[in-house]
Amino acid sequence: MIHCFKIKTRNLVLDVESGALHQVDDAAMEILLQMQNACGDSSQALLRELQETSPRLYSEIRALMEAGQLFSRPLTSDVHQHMENRKPVVKALCLHMAHECNLRCAYCFAGEGNYSLTDRGLMPLEVGKRALDFLVKESGARRNLEVDFFGGEPMLNFDVVKELVAYGRSIEGPAGKKFRFTLTTNGALLTEDAVAYINQNMDNVVLSLDGRPSVNDRMRKNQNGSGSYAKIFPKIKGLADAREQKNYYVRGTFTRYNLDFAEDVLHLADAGFKNISVEPVVAPADADYALREEDLPVLFDEYEKLAEALLERERAGKGFLFFHFEMNLDGGPCIAKRVTGCGAGSEYLAVTPSGKLYPCHQFVGDERFQADDLGKGFSSNDIVREFEHCHVFAKPECAACWARYYCSGGCMATAFYANDSILKPDKISCELMRKRIECALYIFAERSERN
Repeated sequence: MIHCFKIKTRNLVLDVESGALHQVDDAAMEILLQMQNACGDSSQALLRELQETSPRLYSEIRALMEAGQLFSRPLTSDVHQHMENRKPVVKALCLHMAHECNLRCAYCFAGEGNYSLTDRGLMPLEVGKRALDFLVKESGARRNLEVDFFGGEPMLNFDVVKELVAYGRSIEGPAGKKFRFTLTTNGALLTEDAVAYINQNMDNVVLSLDGRPSVNDRMRKNQNGSGSYAKIFPKIKGLADAREQKNYYVRGTFTRYNLDFAEDVLHLADAGFKNISVEPVVAPADADYALREEDLPVLFDEYEKLAEALLERERAGKGFLFFHFEMNLDGGPCIAKRVTGCGAGSEYLAVTPSGKLYPCHQFVGDERFQADDLGKGFSSNDIVREFEHCHVFAKPECAACWARYYCSGGCMATAFYANDSILKPDKISCELMRKRIECALYIFAERSERN
């Protein structure tokens, strides 16, 4: 399988199985487009015709095919068998330190931080310790383990966060493990002392801000209904600067109210942030701020606009990283990671303040997806088995999609709440992901030529 596309003046062709990316001229693009859309016999007929009409182009295409860089052999059966026979271990936990929040964000999937009253309150220290013990026990031979302190707002329970970091450090050596801690915060409670602690102890930080003040304040409000930008911006900028602009992301959300989200990304870049991620909103289809299919052409143009702006700034020595545009074609994740993604429900779990286990933070509160709790068994749970077998080759739409090794099948929670199945991806999410991947490949090609 190949995927042919054009951005600006670049004709690009991705060989799906090998990951090889080619830039071609218009004549090659025309014939490869025809071959992309043809079945096996028709494709061979096109090649025979090309051999007569353009021997040079024919020989170049044949050479790439023989080198396994064009129309390369599908990995489907081998990888599918591996995925069905694998025995995943838990490698990451999302610890819900607080089912409370000091903001009232209109689009919050967690019911403005309280998860619709599910396990309302703060995680006790003992529950957090049991969670870390559980992760060590269920991680098998895996050495590196990840823990994200999440909420609500985890800094409402910051003393317990610090105690859990200390506890993790005390057990990781004897257990032969290494914890990697992350904090996801809206930044409102940051102080100089907190920043110093975070920058010394957190391997990564996710800081929530949507972009321009008017955009942020429409959705991200304080408890009294006022906008949060003025209060939060200097705090998270101070933390990012104290980290020397490394090992963090400022993470925003765009909605139907700001389809021109590239302006929000550029606003954050102009403010001095070097690591930026602005994501499409996760929302019920009937929400007035939810994205719709008719918005897609505008959003596609916006991603291309952002890609070009990013490259222009790089050329001017003012570059920044946009999370969805960073793609490593020289290495990157192993094949198992490429087809399973985050590993929700089998390799990655969320833990509520009372110790309940869910496949991920977006399923928390939906009792259909409670995967047990820290005091019970785990590996035999039916929900776990369902998620273990959720990968791109188990999803018909994904198995036929050129982007499958880059999106890993998309978000399972988004799929379920759109289509009542973790195996049926959300259409809008897929369309946006494919466009982001095209832009990422375009940026890779531009950087490769420049370097």
